[in-house]
Amino acid sequence: MKKILYISAVLFLAACSHKPTDKKAELADLKKQQATLNSKIAALQTELGTQDSTKGTDVSAITIKPGQFTNYVQIQGRIDAQDNVTAYPQATATITAIYVKVGDHVSKGEVLAQLDNSVLIQNVAQAQAQANLSNTLYQRQKNLWDQKIGTEVQFLQAQTQLQTAQKQVASLRQQADLYRIVSPISGVVDQMDLKLGAVASPGSQGSGIRIVNADVLKVKADVPESYSSTVNEGDSVKILFPDVNDSLTTRVSFAAKVIDPNSRSFGVEVKLPHNSEYRPNMTAVLKIADYSKRNAIVIPVNAIQKSDEGDYVYINNNGFAKRKNITEGATSGGMTEITGGLSSGDQVITEGASELGDGDKVKILAPVN
Repeated sequence: MKKILYISAVLFLAACSHKPTDKKAELADLKKQQATLNSKIAALQTELGTQDSTKGTDVSAITIKPGQFTNYVQIQGRIDAQDNVTAYPQATATITAIYVKVGDHVSKGEVLAQLDNSVLIQNVAQAQAQANLSNTLYQRQKNLWDQKIGTEVQFLQAQTQLQTAQKQVASLRQQADLYRIVSPISGVVDQMDLKLGAVASPGSQGSGIRIVNADVLKVKADVPESYSSTVNEGDSVKILFPDVNDSLTTRVSFAAKVIDPNSRSFGVEVKLPHNSEYRPNMTAVLKIADYSKRNAIVIPVNAIQKSDEGDYVYINNNGFAKRKNITEGATSGGMTEITGGLSSGDQVITEGASELGDGDKVKILAPVN
């Protein structure tokens, strides 16, 4: 078109630069040139109009089919043993014997290490001797009392002395037991830093033996406070274990009712089936289903356009783009639930939507699902 106008201008100037003496001839010549140019202009306009009417923007689209939509809360957690404890001595003393090593299986109540309680053992022996004497005196006094010999006061005194001596022995034995490290659960010795001759004390670093029951594991995680009304015990959860390339789907076995004031979160736990590849403190990614709906209308996030008037999408309306305002719900896994503005069967334009305007002709390239 520009070329045609340029030619017209050139011819016009050329005509002006040569001034024929016969003005009638000049006028006839210009009208002839004008008619030729108008004919060419009309032909080109017709050709361009035909091309524009068949040309459309290449786009991809999907056909909306209502289906199941589930929104997931994704958080990171870790594997923990259901029984994971550290056994400490109940008194301060020198370690005299260690009966286990890391990796050993132990039973609940089994003695793992012994601390020096020799003084108490001597006291127990003395108390036991006194208890034996008190028992002998009691038996003799009882025999006399059974024969109505002696007084009741003598019998009661002997009985009291025996009971006191026995309690003394029991008390000393309990004190002696405080100088042992005993396993509170059945499991495997996972960590131990004890050394013979070292001094161990209650709760001090290097004085304990950690026992883990790896047969009963669980995943623990902290969920943000904002999900306190939607994440509950019994919710479906998918757990990913990146380190072992494994996953499973189960349910939340515990959800705390109290919000931690520092982290503004609450704890959840998920019991795990036995698996030799799972180990305490291994990373786990939890995807907890906090919202689910049947017959939901769902579209890809990249199909949604933003504007000051609100979010919208383009649908394929008989080969032309039609803008439709929408109302969005939850978004999960790159898909957004649409709660208003779209209907089943609408063909939503996904790829190429950002280049469209309302009413633009479109050409669907990708198969419509």
